[in-house]
Order: sequence, then structure tokens, then C-alpha cells
Amino acid sequence: MGTIAASVVLMRWELLSAVMMFFASSCKIKCRQRSRNAMAFVFSGIGIGMSCWFVTGLLGITLSAENLHNFWSVTKDVFIEVMSQTPPNLPMP
Repeated sequence: MGTIAASVVLMRWELLSAVMMFFASSCKIKCRQRSRNAMAFVFSGIGIGMSCWFVTGLLGITLSAENLHNFWSVTKDVFIEVMSQTPPNLPMP
């Protein structure tokens, strides 16, 4: 019993996101059957967001402003480095 309780405590956010994905999928199916396409689109977005949250939780990725800033600065530096090495007369489509 203690093992089950500990696993529920440790996996609470992953379990919550899995339950939210299930509810979003169920609501999306019901909305599609009733021709409520806008609501089905909203529930699809919720399901995608919850699946991303689920994966980041399982991988141990924390989303913070500092991490996003670091990612953006590295991406910008790599883009500038790659673009500086392209030939000046490269034909653009």
C-alpha cells in the first residue's frame, strides 16, 4: 500500500496530464459527433498541450524563463554562425 501511495505522490503531475489527455480526447470525439468543430479544435489543442506536458515531465525537463532564455540565445548564436558562413552569392529560391 505504501508503494502505491508513493508512486501516486511521485507521479501526480504525469497522472493529471494523462487524465486530462483522456478527457480532452473524449470531449473532442463528442464534439465531432455533434458537429461542433470549433470546440473539437479547442479540445485538440488541450490534448496536445497536455501530451507535451506529460513528455516534459517524464523526461525531467523543467520549463522556466531562464531555460527558455538560454535556449533562445543558443539558437540565435547558432543561426548567426551558420548564416555568416553561407556564400554571398547563394541563389535563393
